[in-house]
Parts: sequence; C-alpha cells; structure tokens
Amino acid sequence: MYVTIENVCFSYSKKSAAALDKFSLVIEKGEVISILGKSGSGKSTLLRLLAGLEKPAKGSLKIEDKVLFDDKTFLQPEKRGIGMVFQDYALFPHLTVADNILFGLFRLKKAEKKRRLQEVLELVELEGYAKRYPHQLSGGQQQRIAIARAIAPNPSLILLDEPFSNLDAELQEKIRKDLRDILKKANITSVFVTHDEKDAYVLADRIVKIQDGCINFVGRPCDMLDTYSQAALSSKASVAEEELVKI
Repeated sequence: MYVTIENVCFSYSKKSAAALDKFSLVIEKGEVISILGKSGSGKSTLLRLLAGLEKPAKGSLKIEDKVLFDDKTFLQPEKRGIGMVFQDYALFPHLTVADNILFGLFRLKKAEKKRRLQEVLELVELEGYAKRYPHQLSGGQQQRIAIARAIAPNPSLILLDEPFSNLDAELQEKIRKDLRDILKKANITSVFVTHDEKDAYVLADRIVKIQDGCINFVGRPCDMLDTYSQAALSSKASVAEEELVKI
C-alpha cells in the first residue's frame, strides 16, 4: 500500500471532544480520495495532520516505507514531500505564474527548472500564461496554477482543501472534470476534502465519509449511490406500508 494512516487521534485541547478518533485508511498509488463531511466533522483536521500542521495524540502515517509520524517520529512539513493546494490558492500576487510555480524548485538547476516549468504548464493547459500575474487570471486559471505549483516538485502526495469553494456553480462543473484529468495524467496520489457530494462523485476513486471525527462510509462513488438508492427505496416502502395500514 502506498499511504497508510493508522489509528490517528487528535483533539484541539484536553477538554474538547476528539476531532479525529482512531482514523485509519490505506491509499493506493495514484488514487484520488475524497474526504466528505459537514463543517466540524474533522475533515480539515485530517488534512492538517497529514501536512504536518498539527501533531496527533496517537497514530501513524507512512508513505511507502517513509514514516512521517508515529509515537517516536514527527517530520516537519517541509520534509514530508507533500504538496498542498489551499482553499484560497495562496498564490504570491507579486510573482508571475512562472515564478509562483518555480518557488518550490530551488534545488534544481536552471535548465531543469525551465523544463519542469514547461511540463507542468502543459499539464494544466496554460502554456502561454507564464509571464502573467495572478490578478490577470480567472478563478479557474488561478486554481490550475496552484495545482501546477503543488505538482512541480513531484510530491508523494497532494492535499486539496475544498478545491471548488471559490468558484461559481457554472465553473465548478467544468473544473471538476479538468482537475481529475490533471491528477490522473500526473499519476499523483491525492486527498481532497469537501462538503459537496458532487465534488466527491466526479473527482474521487473512493469516498470517505466522516462524521464527528470517525469514518462512517468508505467506498466508490457508485457504492454510495447504491446506498442512497437502497435507503430511498426503503423509505418509500415504509411510507407505502403506513398508507396500507391507514386503509
């Protein structure tokens, strides 16, 4: 298994309820995982723990054979090899598209940087935008550049926080499929959190529903649809039975 999360527990204070309680999940290489839940369910907390922005009380995280945290180890965010796409994209407004993407490639030589820049711009289909600034881009284009910047250093995992919350409904429809295509072409293992079931259905290979810090469903989008269909049929049957009793 590529990513292994085991029994992760976390609370924001000793007196508060657990934000995550014994969260475990195994992710395959190149898989796109959606963490689906309402506000306060623990989904953003999970992202912060994976990124290294919070330290768990218990549990472990491994990517391939590399331990990122456990009872004895805690790697700092910059040493994890994990990319992050923030809800507001967090592009540097004073830097061009090219410089935003190159920001995390300081270890590469000049020729390697140039080649990698061209590769990721082609991947997100924005080859002619290298000299533009973030304010000159649409919301969808800004999101693509944020993804390109996250992908550029070849991270082992990419985390996306509510990737469509800043886009209008019409643009969301198009960008959902585009984002999945980008992630699949790059073969990037991805975890994204959302409260929108449409995001999860279109983007994810598997959906993890979370409530009060605990998993209550794991499966493919079609599995969730089957669950909802069965629940709807059961509800209709109950109503029909009640009507028969009245007769």
